[in-house]
Amino acid sequence: MLKATLRSFLAHKGRLLLSALAIVLSVAFVAGSLIFSDTVTRTFDRLFASTSADVTVEAKDDLSSQVPTGAAQTVPAALVDRVAKVAGVASAHADVGVENITVVDSKNKSVGPTTGAPTIASDWFLTDRSPVKLTSGHAPRGGGEALLDADTADKKDVKIGDTLTVLAQPGTFKVEIVGIATFTTTNPGAALVFLDPKTAANQLLGSADKATGISANAAKGVSDTVLKQRVAAVVGTGSYEVRTADEQAKSAAADLGGFLDVIKYVMLGFAGIAVLVGVFLIVNTFSMLIAQRTRELGLLRALGADRRQVRRSVLTEAILLGLVGSTLGLAAGIGLAAGLIKLMSAFGMNLKTTEMVVGWGTPVAAYAVGVGVTFVAAYLPARRAAGVSPMAALADAEIAEIGRPLRTRAIVGSVLGVAGAAALVGCATATKTASSASFLGLGVVLTLLATVVAGPLLVRPVIRVLGAAFPALFGSIGRMSQRNALRNPRRTGATAAALMVGLALVGDMSVASASMSKSFDEQIDKTLGADFVIQNANFVPFSKEVTDKVRATEGVGLVVRQRFAPLAVRLPDGKRIETTASGYDDGADEVAHVTYAQGDTQAALAPGAIGMDVDFAKDHQVRLGDTIPVEFPAGQKTELKVTALTDQASADGFGMQGGLFFGIATVEKYVPGGQDSSLYVNAASGTAPDQLRKRLDTTLDPYPQVQVRDLADYKKLVHDQIAVLLYLVYALLGLAIVIAVLGVVNTLALSVVERTREIGLLRAIGLARRQLRRMIRLESVVIAVFGAVLGLALGLVWGVCTQQVLALQGMDALAVPWATIVEVVVGSAVVGVVAALLPALRASRMNVLAAIAHE
Repeated sequence: MLKATLRSFLAHKGRLLLSALAIVLSVAFVAGSLIFSDTVTRTFDRLFASTSADVTVEAKDDLSSQVPTGAAQTVPAALVDRVAKVAGVASAHADVGVENITVVDSKNKSVGPTTGAPTIASDWFLTDRSPVKLTSGHAPRGGGEALLDADTADKKDVKIGDTLTVLAQPGTFKVEIVGIATFTTTNPGAALVFLDPKTAANQLLGSADKATGISANAAKGVSDTVLKQRVAAVVGTGSYEVRTADEQAKSAAADLGGFLDVIKYVMLGFAGIAVLVGVFLIVNTFSMLIAQRTRELGLLRALGADRRQVRRSVLTEAILLGLVGSTLGLAAGIGLAAGLIKLMSAFGMNLKTTEMVVGWGTPVAAYAVGVGVTFVAAYLPARRAAGVSPMAALADAEIAEIGRPLRTRAIVGSVLGVAGAAALVGCATATKTASSASFLGLGVVLTLLATVVAGPLLVRPVIRVLGAAFPALFGSIGRMSQRNALRNPRRTGATAAALMVGLALVGDMSVASASMSKSFDEQIDKTLGADFVIQNANFVPFSKEVTDKVRATEGVGLVVRQRFAPLAVRLPDGKRIETTASGYDDGADEVAHVTYAQGDTQAALAPGAIGMDVDFAKDHQVRLGDTIPVEFPAGQKTELKVTALTDQASADGFGMQGGLFFGIATVEKYVPGGQDSSLYVNAASGTAPDQLRKRLDTTLDPYPQVQVRDLADYKKLVHDQIAVLLYLVYALLGLAIVIAVLGVVNTLALSVVERTREIGLLRAIGLARRQLRRMIRLESVVIAVFGAVLGLALGLVWGVCTQQVLALQGMDALAVPWATIVEVVVGSAVVGVVAALLPALRASRMNVLAAIAHE
């Protein structure tokens, strides 16, 4: 049996190759994502570990915020003297380092990275752990001198002697580049500017008495842990965070982890799609191969092979296919990881392929996915093969599945469909986002399974409709192509299912993204009343200097600032919620249209007051007039009175979680040193908005990081952000289509082999080669369009339910992108034509007499 199995596998290696490609793709994405993330993690772990001081002292950040406030966390520079006197400290230094500043050249063009990585300005203090070394010029000696990293200097064509402008929080200042510093470790992609220590403190933090942290190195024989304990005993842990080098490295790696997780999960998403679609392909391939080998399997049974041996033979073929596909996929995954590493280098993160990490878990995961998926997909066809009767060996034709009843599928599909529909109804009627999303997930899974199971039942009614015009347009050729697609509903359903999965996802996300865009458009129209919104391109706050320049611009009327403040509120229901609130200037009513359930903007922005969303208040038992304890950074505490409750479509519309907001004076008091995140600007009386736009553009020309947006620009910004998600879905669709095309090609190729004698007879009675190719192409088109119709119908239902989940977050507009739907259907027909090219060509080249004599 083993010899027979191996011979069978090698005899059909051409047919199995297309199935192996699906395994290769899925394994490649799994392996590539793991290798890439492991490589980046290991590289940065080494970077952080090698550059961190033995012990660091920083301001304690009790309230972490994902929204930047612009306020640098500092410690007294004099703290370095206390740390230096601690027993076991060999050296101590007051560090100055500020992220997300802007540096521009003489043409007001930013010299920072274009990839989202930060521009960091810090003091020049060289140690044996510094990530850079001076390679040309000299160190900065005064207020007007600076160093620039070599990678940035090369990309932005900056040379020694050039003058750059640094836009820092305290103000703008100019520096002359007097030297170039080159990375000795991995360049994380940031741009680095170095100033002498005194200048760095004054210009970046506003005072030489401040530092962003204290670094201390241990004397010989003193461990980091011991030194940390001694330093903590001296400085205290109430206001300061004391970390060892390992702890500092782990903290930095954790910050990087979010970025890596995005890449990893996106790639694993691709792997998941490849696996899901590949299952249909493999099931279809093995089902057809077994149907074609009915006589062979029957002879094996007649010669004494029992059911278990036949089943084991088919599963062995599947395992061999999985091993080959996994091996090729692992190799492709290594190549994919290398490509990603090269891509990251193009973006400024200089990783090395020679340091690629292939951990033991990667090949284990690769073979588990490849072999496991193939084994599971082949199990049902293997059981079917084991049921072949020995008498089939005497049959004149192959025993196919064509005549088998679909009663079981109808029952199972109906049960799954009813359960899925009930879950989707629950999604549409739920009043809590978490419950609605849970129902949606369950409904998506159940309805997908129901459609896959019951798909063959839909083949005849749907394809009769889709191919109804074929006889009229193409005559007998069209009629035969339609009947060929109807001949085996199971096969047609399984082939179309591969395409259906990808298109269902596209239909869902297309409706969701269109609805989100429409909802945001309506919200912006309802709430934004300013002529212009001025923001940083990456939403990082900007300096007071920008605000002053905008206010001084001719034609500017009202300017309302917005700042963010991280805080924690203690609510009457006993919960403590950490979030970020917004602070606004008086006059917010003139730049924003806010609907209130109780109170008004003037009351909310008054000293000692706070406003919040009415639903948030109800959920946490807050009433108008209640006083709630509030904690701000650095341990500052106060109590604020709830004086207004907003009733916006979105709770986040006038603040962050819960719509919390107050006067900007509260932010300035409890988050000193913060910067403005947005300016809402109205034109003065007698000044046209278009005229003011030109003046604002001129004013902000020296600040390339700051952008002026009107209502249309703001909408476009939101649309562009949503489009990023849609592009990812389209990429997933592209992968699904590639595998689906392989499935259609495989099905048609095996179908051509199965119908060899039939094709020979058709050719013998006068069917031309061109007519034969057309027949196979039309069969492919109707199968592809059938998959598209099922997928889009399912996706539209999912999309409507997804919109119901979004509606609970205030995005209550429903939009169906019909143009996209039509384009996808047309594209599916093109996919069908492309998939049929090779099988049709092969069929048309058959020798007529050999085909008639085919067994």
